[in-house]
Amino acid sequence: MSLEVHIEKKLNGFTLRSDFTAGNTATAILGASGCGKSMTLRCIAGIVKPDKGRILLDGRVLFDSEQHIDLPPQQRGVGLLFQNYALFPNMTVEQNILCGLNAEKDRAARKARCAEMLRAMRLEELAGRRPAELSGGQQQRTALARILVGRPRLLMLDEPFSALDSYLREEVEGEVGSLLAGFEGTALLVTHNRDEAYRLCRDMIVMDSGRVLRTGTTKAVFADPRSTAAARLTGCKNILPCARVDAHTVRLTGCECLLHLAAEVSEGCTAVGIRAHDLAPCAAEALNALPVELLSASENPFDWNLIFRLPGGSRLWWKVSKTTLSMAEPAAPACLAALSGSIMPLTDVRA
Repeated sequence: MSLEVHIEKKLNGFTLRSDFTAGNTATAILGASGCGKSMTLRCIAGIVKPDKGRILLDGRVLFDSEQHIDLPPQQRGVGLLFQNYALFPNMTVEQNILCGLNAEKDRAARKARCAEMLRAMRLEELAGRRPAELSGGQQQRTALARILVGRPRLLMLDEPFSALDSYLREEVEGEVGSLLAGFEGTALLVTHNRDEAYRLCRDMIVMDSGRVLRTGTTKAVFADPRSTAAARLTGCKNILPCARVDAHTVRLTGCECLLHLAAEVSEGCTAVGIRAHDLAPCAAEALNALPVELLSASENPFDWNLIFRLPGGSRLWWKVSKTTLSMAEPAAPACLAALSGSIMPLTDVRA
């Protein structure tokens, strides 16, 4: 199974240009609020009509502006879980799930399929309750059951944990993770939380300002985000401007320090990214040594966050576990270094 999306949509001064493919796996769409993630899902589902482009699911055309094809939502074989779940408040759990089987005319088949889904989602004892009588996690399972009962070919989840209290997130995330792992089709998970994306999805699409910046396996995107915007979205705290010296060397802007990279430095490289946990104290003469001055230190339950200033004014954030730095107050090293293999060359992608 596969999904191909190549669309453009202009809306109130904002232009969405979604251009990606997704295979038979769980794929995260990672991006900040307002970048076009949810709009992309609505275009795929047929709720919003793109201005132009093409959407194909398993080779079947859902939308094509040139051929004037625009299938209605009920004919697309797509299930979309909204952020607020959109359950019918006057219906029971069972009745809500049956709404996902409106196309099935055989009454016995409807009841059997609904009973199967109630068992699968552990909702049998809640079948007669209404949404107001359910917890957030139970409401989400009901909404998912209503989608899955119709056996969609594509499952899309729009910020599925945003409506949950923090104490429920871990439990529900585990359930959604199991669901995604067992779903036989393409699944898209929209999120602005990089940790959720990393834990739940094998593949990743990074979006910013209405366009796709980076696609690939989740681990590959984190290891090599390629652009400064994608690096920030994947949680890289240290993005340092630089100039290319040669294929594996850059000079940091302002402090004139040289950094040697294992990765190849392209001609367009304008910055390097160093994740906060990829630093260690070192001697001044060590490879990739950066002279630093401690600005602040904050203590978390299991680690320290230390912020330093580099010569020239740039800041460097170091996140270090208490098992590594086990003391009441962290000592301030004079130099920090990053391993060559952990330094990421980045370009500055502009609109």
